[in-house]
Amino acid sequence: MKLIIHGGFFSESDQSNEVKTAKQNSLKKIAQQAFEYLRSHSALDTAAYAVSLLEDDKLYNAGIGSQIQSDGIIRMSASLMDGETQKLSGVINIQDVKNPIFVAKELMKEDDRVLGGSGAKNYASGHGFEDFSTEIPQRRKEYEAKLSNGGKGTVGCVALDGDGKLAVATSTGGKGFEIPGRISDSATVAGNYANSLCAVSCTGVGEDIVSNATASKIVTRVTDGMNLKDAFDKTFDELKAIDGFAGAIAIDKEGNIYHKDSYPTMVFASFDGDNFEVFQ
Repeated sequence: MKLIIHGGFFSESDQSNEVKTAKQNSLKKIAQQAFEYLRSHSALDTAAYAVSLLEDDKLYNAGIGSQIQSDGIIRMSASLMDGETQKLSGVINIQDVKNPIFVAKELMKEDDRVLGGSGAKNYASGHGFEDFSTEIPQRRKEYEAKLSNGGKGTVGCVALDGDGKLAVATSTGGKGFEIPGRISDSATVAGNYANSLCAVSCTGVGEDIVSNATASKIVTRVTDGMNLKDAFDKTFDELKAIDGFAGAIAIDKEGNIYHKDSYPTMVFASFDGDNFEVFQ
C-alpha cells in the first residue's frame, strides 16, 4: 500500500517560510491520515478521501480554498478514476459544494458520469449535498487586489491499495480571474488518469496540461512498456517544447512512486506506512 498527494505549486504570494512549513506539515498529516484510511479501504475510496481532506484545508486551491473567477464567483472541478474499471467520473465548474470530489465519487455509479455547471449542482443537491459557501476572506482580498496564483493550484492523490489496485483523484478551484466557463484539466484525462498499471494526477497550467495530454500520455507509455521515470521524462520533454508549466505525481503497479515538475516547486508528500517524502 502506498500513496502520494500534491497540493499544487507555490504562488508568488506564498513564498514565505511560514507558508512553506504550514504546507509541509499539512501534507504530511493528510498523507498519514489517508494512509491509515487506506489500510481498510480501496484505492478508489482513499483517493477521494485524501482529496477531500485537501479540499477542506484553506492552504490549497480547491474546496474551501478555491480561487475566484473574473465575475466574482467560485467554480470548482474535480474527477476520480478507477484504474481497475477505467471509469472516470467528475464535475466541472460546480458551485456551492464543500467537497466536489465526493460529488464526483457519487457520479461513479451513473451512466452519465461527468456533469458540468448547473447540472452538476442540481445532481449534488438531489443527492444530499448541502449548499456550502466555499469563499474565504483571503481569496476575496486576492480577488479585489487582482492577485491570483497564476493557475498553478490543484490538489490530487494517487493510491495503491493492498489488493494491488490503483486509483487517482484530482480537484481544483481554478486559476483565478479566468473567463467564466473556462474548463481546467482536472476533470479530464489530461490531468487525471489511471489504468491497472499506472495512475497520474497533474497540477499546473490547465491549458498546458490539456495541450500535452500529460496524465494520459504517462499512463499510456507505462502501459506500452516504459518505466515510470522514462515515461515522465519523455512527456515532460514534450511539455517543455511548448513551454508548458506542470507537475505530476504517479504510482505504478509495482509500487514505484514518482513525481516531477517543470518549474519548482510542486508541493507533495508520499507515504508507504514507514517512510515519508515531503517537498523541501
